[in-house]
Amino acid sequence: MGLPSGRAEQLARDRGWHVVRSLPPGSIITMEYLEGRINFEVKDGTVTRCWLG
Repeated sequence: MGLPSGRAEQLARDRGWHVVRSLPPGSIITMEYLEGRINFEVKDGTVTRCWLG
């Protein structure tokens, strides 16, 4: 279904993302946009969703 979180984080960094943030499903987060950040929702060690900012 998705990539293992460690692999996804490494690929993101290799492709130039400055900040890689991994969060569990349903996390409460602020909605400010941060250029250069990619967010991963991780469940059981697998990325299930990603979004920018």
